[in-house]
Amino acid sequence: MGSRKHKIFAIIGTRPDAIKMAPVIKALEEINELEPIVIATAQHRQMLDQVLSAFELRVHYDLNIMKEGQDLDYITIESLKGLGRLMDEEKPSMVVVQGDTTTSFVGGLAAFYRNIPVAHVEAGLRTGDLRQPFPEEANRRLLDAISELLFPPTEKALKNLLNEGIDPKKCTVTGNTAIDALLWMVSKDHKISDPELEKVASDPEKKLILVTAHRRESFGKPLEEFVDALKELAERFDNINIVYPVHMNPNVNNVVREKLTGIKGIYLPKPLDYPDFVALMSKAYLILTDSGGIQEEAPALGIPVLVLRQVTERPEGVEAGAAKVVGMNKKKIVEETERLLTDPNEYRKMAKKRFIYGDGKAGKRIVKRILDYLQK
Repeated sequence: MGSRKHKIFAIIGTRPDAIKMAPVIKALEEINELEPIVIATAQHRQMLDQVLSAFELRVHYDLNIMKEGQDLDYITIESLKGLGRLMDEEKPSMVVVQGDTTTSFVGGLAAFYRNIPVAHVEAGLRTGDLRQPFPEEANRRLLDAISELLFPPTEKALKNLLNEGIDPKKCTVTGNTAIDALLWMVSKDHKISDPELEKVASDPEKKLILVTAHRRESFGKPLEEFVDALKELAERFDNINIVYPVHMNPNVNNVVREKLTGIKGIYLPKPLDYPDFVALMSKAYLILTDSGGIQEEAPALGIPVLVLRQVTERPEGVEAGAAKVVGMNKKKIVEETERLLTDPNEYRKMAKKRFIYGDGKAGKRIVKRILDYLQK
């Protein structure tokens, strides 16, 4: 290898990208032979910046593409142009992308076009339905097909890759970096920065139900039905506080605030930074979410999850009894939430700490494999 450092592009665009790439970037920084170069497309601006600050990550290049009303065409074109230009200038030895965002797919595509090897963190997740979630399911399948190194977080994800004919020599099961990030943040024992929200979350008389819902496939009628379910729960149970940090996308924000503002027991803060969100999550009795990352994190904290999707690419949590898929069906959401609020035995079955998705060392495993690959 000589004295030359290998430049490694670590590409992030959204909050989940940054959270799950942070352990990889930190591990890259510890290896003398590797020079991590962090590129942000800023597909999500404010929410991304919060995570960068929390993990003290330095961004070397910021494309800053986000604009109001952006669509997938715009994100794809602007990211591809900007990332391609940077790859031509810097000539990295490898490009590392995470998960299934449009930024990650385009980062892998730009590298593939230049014969730069791609490493895909969180490879092999599948629902089996190209439109669930949309466009993420297609993004990750396409990424896996063009990646040189694939890092499935679980044995089930590895099996998905092998079933698709991917060379097993390219694959390394690592655990999920989300758990690395979560355990690091929990160790900080952070208090929620908003005193009012801290008070609501810590109310000894109330059970905290944490909600996140923002996926494209839920826009319109599904989201309206879900919002009606939350309203019914708040009206039926006076011993709960529902906290729903509302995504800034107007397709979500407008509907939620119009229907739920002013309802007793429902709190609608703006999106929280990562330390605040982890502190809030750790106080939750129950979580209702369409987020992939929270499906991984909540079992490690011993918090039951109701998954607001038709299918999930993280079936391990469902199979272990830590999560249940309920979709956006009002009746099912109300029934399953009521069951966990009123039946202690059912609650205890789900509320066990389970490290299903990782042990907190995924970042180091990923970087070791990258180094081995480049040395050979």
